[in-house]
Amino acid sequence: MKEIRRKDRAVEISETMTLLAKGEYGILSTVGDDGQPYGVPLNYVYMNGAIYFHCARVGHKLENIAHNPNVAFCVVARTKVLPAEFSTDYECAMAIGVASEVQGAEWNDALLWLLEKYSPAFMEEGKIEISKNAKVTKVIKIDIDHISGKARR
Repeated sequence: MKEIRRKDRAVEISETMTLLAKGEYGILSTVGDDGQPYGVPLNYVYMNGAIYFHCARVGHKLENIAHNPNVAFCVVARTKVLPAEFSTDYECAMAIGVASEVQGAEWNDALLWLLEKYSPAFMEEGKIEISKNAKVTKVIKIDIDHISGKARR
């Protein structure tokens, strides 16, 4: 793994994990069997040192993960364009890891964590949706091998 070029912008690992936990969405990057890169924004939850997201049972990102489970995941937590400085203030976190499908209790836990993050006022309704859509929903976990963060404030 290459080191961050601008070491003055590096963020401590603990702050990077906080950025991952608080981010609203992230960009998952994969590579297909044709060698083409693919990036897709998605909702996620960072829990127990891993990233979880849910999706349909088929699709482009799943085809790519089946071909090559090595993925990158980026979260931009805050931005502010600084026109007069020709720059941008930002905070971001990047994770590199291996994606795999989870099932059973971990599948259910991940969906509950997503529900708590995005719809905390609708937990009971969300549990009904989870149950109703169980047969059409996959949960993918990214086991993180490398994590880094950068910021310009």
